[in-house]
Amino acid sequence: MFDFLFRNALVYDGSGADPYVGDLAVEGEIIAEIAPVGAQNARWVIDAEGLALTPGFIDIHGHSDYYLLMNPTAEAKVRQGVTTDVGGNCGYSAAPIGGMELEERRSYYREQFGLEIPFSRLDEYLRHVEDIGVSVNYAPLIGHNTLRATVMGGSDRPAGPDDLARMDRLVDEGMRAGAFGLSTGLVYAPACFADRSELTALSRTASRHGGLLATHMRSEGAGLLESIEEVIEIARNAALPLQISHLKTAGEKNWDKLDAAFALIEGARSSGQDVTCDRYPYIASNTHLSALLPDWVHNGQLDEKLARLREPASRNRIRGELMETYPGADYWDRVLISRVLTEENSFCEGLTVAGLAEKRGVDSPEAMMDLLAEEKLSVEILIFMMNEENMRRVMEKPYVMVGSDSAALTHEPPLGSGRPHPRNFGTFPAVLGNLARDEGLFSFSEAIRKMTSAPCDRLGINNRGRLAAGMKADLVLLDPERILDTATYDKPVSYPAGIRMVLVNGEAVVEDGEHTGARPGRALRKWDSR
Repeated sequence: MFDFLFRNALVYDGSGADPYVGDLAVEGEIIAEIAPVGAQNARWVIDAEGLALTPGFIDIHGHSDYYLLMNPTAEAKVRQGVTTDVGGNCGYSAAPIGGMELEERRSYYREQFGLEIPFSRLDEYLRHVEDIGVSVNYAPLIGHNTLRATVMGGSDRPAGPDDLARMDRLVDEGMRAGAFGLSTGLVYAPACFADRSELTALSRTASRHGGLLATHMRSEGAGLLESIEEVIEIARNAALPLQISHLKTAGEKNWDKLDAAFALIEGARSSGQDVTCDRYPYIASNTHLSALLPDWVHNGQLDEKLARLREPASRNRIRGELMETYPGADYWDRVLISRVLTEENSFCEGLTVAGLAEKRGVDSPEAMMDLLAEEKLSVEILIFMMNEENMRRVMEKPYVMVGSDSAALTHEPPLGSGRPHPRNFGTFPAVLGNLARDEGLFSFSEAIRKMTSAPCDRLGINNRGRLAAGMKADLVLLDPERILDTATYDKPVSYPAGIRMVLVNGEAVVEDGEHTGARPGRALRKWDSR
């Protein structure tokens, strides 16, 4: 007897092919049979007539590394159909980690969230995820920023031979533990201080284990084209696949660079290089307010950075550079404060930096520095710096997958606090409902391919992402006429409509749109995903 039998579903197999009406049976954690199943019995028979049955969605660009430990049921992920979350992106991973970087994170998460961090190696982290039990599968990347901070602190100097050897050992250890590749966040400290030779050397180590390079590039605005050239060269010299994270043209004066960006990417692809991208369907980015500071401010540890924000001479220098980099007063009207840590500054959430400056009677750079100092750099922001046409042009490229760039949040505090980006709750329904169904930017089948088989192929996961007998039973049952992203910038903590049921490893984690409380997710390892 089967455990689940979905009858008369509109089956999207994940390949991009047209759907067909059929039955699908699940036994244990495996898809047992697909149409025709006939009149066989099952413990749970679901009448799926008029509903779409798809593989579980793979979030190729997630940031749930610590959030899963605080919110193992991962509501914001599974309730939009995500069954596998790829973490460690933008150079920021939970492990491998050590030194002062580990101590600072332990202190931060203990003080702010009551979370203990009892691991330093990646294998320890993955076992910890399995021990607590989670509702999604988790696939790790190794974060270069975390590696560099572990070995070199926040130093702005080039990596020496001993530094490289230590980082290289950590990459090798992490890849052997099951990581799917290396990630970089080159716009952030301390990775912004790394040169191409450092990045190429570490990428070669990931390449030896069959890993990829996922990169938040050095610039997505003024230096966009140079940054694309840089990462293409690094990946080519290291001989590994390249995943360009959240491809965008940031800032109105850079919007016209998109065709040139496509030309660089497609030129590399036509020459035989393995280059793909991901993107979310929104025009606001989400990052840390501290990322707007000049690179030199980030040299050293946290107390050194905070001292620069308080010392008059340093403040004057920072203020001058901010005004030079962001000369238009209207820029600060597009920077929305989404989350702070202290109750005293909670009134800032939902204000722009310009609005905060007006309240405090100072200019925007002064307001920004004051807030960062008060919050010990822990301020999240949304920046409205992209346009709708370019977003759609990026999303429709066949080599661009769907990645939310978000974490496993919930509607409850503390993770549901503030004004998070709506992509945390609505990315996948927005692609299916808004872009595919309502606008016809691409077919429903193609949208599903971008979030199922395409990311699995990218990662080398061969037992998920498609509906076929013998595959893992990660499934989404949805109403194609009702699937809808309900999260907005004003009210972002809102679960989507139209998701009826989600199975992870053959167990229901969502029924009738509600979380069941089940935690059947696994920590995936590259060597065990075939």
